[in-house]
Amino acid sequence: MTSGPTPSVTEATLTDIATNGIWGPGHSVSQAVVDVSQALLAAVQGEEGVELPPELSQLVAEVRRIARIESPRITAADGIQLSAFTIKLKDDTPHPVVIVPAGWNPFGWLPFLYAYFKLAQRGYHVLAYSPRGMGIDGWLSTSEGFIDVAGPNDWSDGSMVIDYAQEYFTPSRIGFLGESYGSGISQLVAAHDPAGRVDTVVALSTWGNLATSLYNNGTRHLETVQALIDFTGGPLEEKFDEGTQQLLKDFLSDRNLDEVVAFLTKRSPAAYVDQTNARGIPTFISNTWHETLFPVNPVVDLFERLTVPKRLNLWIGDHGAPEGPGLAGLVPGLPFPGLAVPTREAYEWLDHHLLGVDNDVPNWPAVNSQSMFTYQTVTIPGGTKLITVPARRETYASWREVTTGSEAWHLTGTGDTGDGSLTDKPTVGWSRDFAAGALTSSVAGELLKTGQQEWFGNPKPYELAKFERDQLLVWSTDPLTGSGEVARRIRGTANVQLTVRSSTDAATVIAYLYDVAPDGTARIITHEPYTATDLTPKVNSTISWDLQAAAYDLPVGHRLALVVNSRDPLYSYSGSDLPALTTTTVSSVSGSEARLELPLG
Repeated sequence: MTSGPTPSVTEATLTDIATNGIWGPGHSVSQAVVDVSQALLAAVQGEEGVELPPELSQLVAEVRRIARIESPRITAADGIQLSAFTIKLKDDTPHPVVIVPAGWNPFGWLPFLYAYFKLAQRGYHVLAYSPRGMGIDGWLSTSEGFIDVAGPNDWSDGSMVIDYAQEYFTPSRIGFLGESYGSGISQLVAAHDPAGRVDTVVALSTWGNLATSLYNNGTRHLETVQALIDFTGGPLEEKFDEGTQQLLKDFLSDRNLDEVVAFLTKRSPAAYVDQTNARGIPTFISNTWHETLFPVNPVVDLFERLTVPKRLNLWIGDHGAPEGPGLAGLVPGLPFPGLAVPTREAYEWLDHHLLGVDNDVPNWPAVNSQSMFTYQTVTIPGGTKLITVPARRETYASWREVTTGSEAWHLTGTGDTGDGSLTDKPTVGWSRDFAAGALTSSVAGELLKTGQQEWFGNPKPYELAKFERDQLLVWSTDPLTGSGEVARRIRGTANVQLTVRSSTDAATVIAYLYDVAPDGTARIITHEPYTATDLTPKVNSTISWDLQAAAYDLPVGHRLALVVNSRDPLYSYSGSDLPALTTTTVSSVSGSEARLELPLG
């Protein structure tokens, strides 16, 4: 791969992946993931002296025995060379091929080498490739060209990869498996391949509508887009053509957003769902409740429009957290029950639809939803938690069955504590101000990292009492009662309605829902920003917006809190060009009373 020495891999390296996930410092792939993949590649290519734990040594030996390994370059229609990695089973029996477009990362197809070996063990030819433009200059796994952001060039490239796979493997069937960027490309290639040759798709940590994932409710997801630009393996000017460079710059600078939306919509599986349905492509989708790259609501919307055989897994955590360890190097015995399930179920889907295995896939309910933080944990050295019993999962025949009712909570003016209350009756005639423009302690979490820790049993703790009351507003219920240990089963999409006015012509308001324990510590349930523009300063405007979907059991004795502020590191802020703080006022007016609509299941 590089001119450096092949890294040694120990049990500690695998434990790192199994206990910390696939994301490293900043917005990078964990060094442990890269080390495992580089060592596996060196070993399978026959390099002497590669240090691997016994489980990985045995895996390499079996793959070398049953298959031929190559690293070809596949020529796209316009002459661009795509880096690929192939595993061709040696026997004469017909086998299906699993094609794996790499995720958006500077290492291309390299990080999930372990998964390719496991697929070969199950009886698949494997063809992994790096989408055009992705990767570090000089690395084997880097493809030529400019990144097309899952656009028409990537669709065409996928078809050329299928051409190569058909000639090289003569496969019995063709499936696509993708994580993140590769998951969107997988869906788009399946919908657009001229010959309709894709038999099934597994889309992990995927998106539904790329436009609403990155720009919704008038709010740009700035940190996500900047992280994606930084995560390509090279500078913006080298990785994107001039047109795409300008669109990305426009997005970051809040210009020409109609053109940006059109660009992103064209790259959305949701835009081609009719083609997917017409082709009957069985589709397996996985996403997370606190996804910071591709939020859950657009994914659910896509899933509901699919009429093909389908599966939606929803997990605790953030992008790549549930599936990442199983794809990157998870061996038996590490470290908590259920860690291997997200990847195992993806493989079982492929087994049924490609290998024809008579497993339970046809009987799976369409939706399997994990309830946030219902796992059991123990404290381990260092103060973090280790999961001993996995979080509970619930099954539904469709997403519509997740929510069976709703409950309206009405916002009041200031109470005895200085905060407002959430009550069962509307109140009007009050208003509350806060200084807009400063970051506060109420945040959705760090991109990728906070949700990854949730997956491993360590949700971010918040202290409601320490929230900056001059720069945000808080409303909460009294301690809640209920049957058994659960006061409210929050299931689905909450909605917030507020009347706002600003001292300027725009206002960003971000709504957060928290579970507040009796000791005052809190956990985030869900959130979503909204930016109102073209306001008349100091004139009321009523707004309503959906928060991201959630599955959360609020315990008896806990309080539900709604917090509204103006800024979060993940998002754009309407007053970013102003030199000083502004004032945002929230009120409740007759006929449009301020309220929180809570979904129940």
